Amino acid sequence: MQLYPHQISALEQTKGLNRVAYYLDMGLGKTFVGSEKMIELNADVNLVVCQKSKVRDWIEHFFRYYIDSSSCDETGAWCYDLTEPNGFEMFFHSRYKVKIGVINYDVIFRRPELLKLEKFTLMLDESSLIQNETAKRTKAILKMHPENVILLSGTPTGGKYENLWSQLHLLGWEISKELFFQHYIITEWMENAEFGISIPRVVGYKNVDRLKKKLRDHGAVFLKADECFDLPEQTFIDVSVDPSREYRKFRRNKIVTVEGLELVGDTALKQMLCERQLCGMYSADKMQAFKDLVRSTQDRLIVFYNFNEELTKLKYALIDMERPFSIINGEKKDLKAYEEADNSVTLIQYQAGAMGLNLQKANKVIYFTLPLMSELFEQSKKRIHRIGQTQACFYYILTVKDSVECRIKETLEMRKDYTNDLFEFDRKEGL
Repeated sequence: MQLYPHQISALEQTKGLNRVAYYLDMGLGKTFVGSEKMIELNADVNLVVCQKSKVRDWIEHFFRYYIDSSSCDETGAWCYDLTEPNGFEMFFHSRYKVKIGVINYDVIFRRPELLKLEKFTLMLDESSLIQNETAKRTKAILKMHPENVILLSGTPTGGKYENLWSQLHLLGWEISKELFFQHYIITEWMENAEFGISIPRVVGYKNVDRLKKKLRDHGAVFLKADECFDLPEQTFIDVSVDPSREYRKFRRNKIVTVEGLELVGDTALKQMLCERQLCGMYSADKMQAFKDLVRSTQDRLIVFYNFNEELTKLKYALIDMERPFSIINGEKKDLKAYEEADNSVTLIQYQAGAMGLNLQKANKVIYFTLPLMSELFEQSKKRIHRIGQTQACFYYILTVKDSVECRIKETLEMRKDYTNDLFEFDRKEGL
């Protein structure tokens, strides 16, 4: 196995450190950098936490590149699937000198036995998933006592610096959350008429250069893809359609009946949900625009969507057009059509497939609807724009004019700018 120069550089920058973060842009091979660092740290016990869809990929990665499966003595190493009861049991009673356990974020808080681990290396793949320190997964991880920590992410904050604290804590920066907010986050209080209370809202950031320096001082390495490779050009194309009569009616009355279903926006959150649905699954013009895009090419296409009902309607449209399709969502991961058919369409639910997949056989992405999370949007772009891609990449963003989708798109762009700023390295300041 031969590492790329940028991967070697990242490891050199963190040589001698036992708590590190490799914030490498999507497609730069964080898996190999993290694995090499884990080997360098040389702990007998290693725990990798990742998304559910990536557990098998990590296990196969270790067996392919790092574990000699013919070795059966106590000097060897083995990797265990901790989502399986047998694998979990064997991990704790392993006779191998070095053991690696792989578990997903949604299971880890159900395994209190992991709190007993000592002198181990903890590696978090997509460490941005522990942004919310009130979530069960984050609480469980923060209760652990690893000797070494490796964080991997291409979108560590999703454009929200206030979400960094949990990762900073794992890197050994002993700053309280209150002091972190005081030094780096600008907030203002706003009235919530629905609940009759005042709540804080983040409106900006301060001392960003100092924040970036502190991150690097605590083992964080930032790398963008265009600093390492001459990747193909990316082109973003907005495809706008008019709002439907039902959408305009809902905006006025906060209630509408569509396809026999009554949508009621009696709270702010439900109003946003209904508006997103009316801009997606219930927008005939958007569905027609989607069909037009699919018919315009026989190339492989990647399509991102949010809701299950969107998937149902997209599937029916593809069946009518006689296009082979693959599906990736929380219940299914089927890439057969993508692998075998040049004119296939792969339908991907953001939460299940925006991170980690290598889909560079395709060079065109259609966003049927947009996610609310910046990290999912930015990660989704890199499914095709990564090492191995030889063609220019095109992204078609379907939106309804003068709608909630326009506001979501503006917010996603703003968060992208914040994330890019965090990756910038001002050498004149010595940061």
